[in-house]
Amino acid sequence: MNTVYHDRDASAIFLAALDAVEPYQLVRLNADKVRSAYRSANAKRLVAVGFGKASLSMGRAIEDSLADILEGGILVTKRGSVSGPPLRKLKIIEAGHPIPDEYGYVGTAKIIRLLQEADEHTLVLCLISGGGSALLVSPCNGISLKDKQSVSELLLKSGASISEFNTVRKHLSKVKGGRLAELAGPATVMSLILSDVVGDRLDVIASGPTSPDSTTFRDALRILDKYDLLDQVPEPVLRVIGNGIEGLIPETPDEDDPLFLRVTNSIIGNNRIALDAAKRRAEELGYHVKILSSDLQGEARHVGEWLAAQADMARTIPISDRRYCLLSGGETTVTVRGPGLGGRNTELALAFAIAARGRRGITLLSAGTDGSDGPTDTAGAIADGYTFEKAVARDLDPAAYLDNNDSYHFFKGIGGLLTTGPTGTNVMDIQIILIDA
Repeated sequence: MNTVYHDRDASAIFLAALDAVEPYQLVRLNADKVRSAYRSANAKRLVAVGFGKASLSMGRAIEDSLADILEGGILVTKRGSVSGPPLRKLKIIEAGHPIPDEYGYVGTAKIIRLLQEADEHTLVLCLISGGGSALLVSPCNGISLKDKQSVSELLLKSGASISEFNTVRKHLSKVKGGRLAELAGPATVMSLILSDVVGDRLDVIASGPTSPDSTTFRDALRILDKYDLLDQVPEPVLRVIGNGIEGLIPETPDEDDPLFLRVTNSIIGNNRIALDAAKRRAEELGYHVKILSSDLQGEARHVGEWLAAQADMARTIPISDRRYCLLSGGETTVTVRGPGLGGRNTELALAFAIAARGRRGITLLSAGTDGSDGPTDTAGAIADGYTFEKAVARDLDPAAYLDNNDSYHFFKGIGGLLTTGPTGTNVMDIQIILIDA
């Protein structure tokens, strides 16, 4: 099969996955649950707060579905992701991601004030999606926004998993790790959640603002130590963590806290839903499909090598027409050691291209479902068995680009970047491998 057709089919499969986790439709499907919760709580007010890359679509769905009971609210979303007609009742604030900024800080302060006005006759609806950890930002006492920004930058480059990253963030915040639900008391809280983390862990998605937290200040210290960051983080951060370990600052609320008796958390979309839709589309296109995993983790370059090995193994399976599709999803990490530019998907694709060198009839698409791959303007990249050869023909050294964490410029130089723009959703990353004889 010509790789042009592979590229076309892979893109079609990816778009089908995105359609299945479109936030507007997912929220509309759950609108009756919100209405039922409103009645069960004998509420007289419904206010909505949202934070994450899907906030706008989720908020629009609530306005269209529950306009008769919705009083108002605030949404904080990633800068540059706002499009379409203005909302009628919900205020939109655009803020920085992945590094929190002043706009997110101000937007979160407005959310806190709104929640503090809630009473026992209020249903607070939280619309939570990926990116919420950076967009919902309110440093705890003793820590400045600049301190939080510094810690975020260090952890982003360290290779820490999202769970580890968020463990630290939860213990430097007034709103993460269940504290947002705490601030909303005595109101009833209902959260509709679009999962962007492996295992759909409520305490990790957006740093678990409305869920119990099992991590501790000591865990946060251990993570900073694990990645050799204790000498680099601002001194106020270490002071707060130390005070927490000594019991001078309360831990985040855990599952035994009675506040969660008035909180309901519902996951309405995740990576598996996207992969199932991708599988259906691939089968429509005539491929034999296998979903490898929806919880890929680890260094992006190592996962890229592993996927190339899986593609080789698939070729040994006796299939009459030899058209095969391997699907996977999850969220890898990149330990930044070089001065280049790239994200986890372009780095994974580059590592795949090196490992699949010379393999004819194998194509990989790896992309973020949010349309964003790290600090770049692309969602990811497409690579195949010819990618290495094309690079060498242009006097480019793929291994050198990988060593420099410069996967973005590698694919920009030879072609292969996948640019979608903001998709309005976020359920981690998806990899699509198409294989033929």
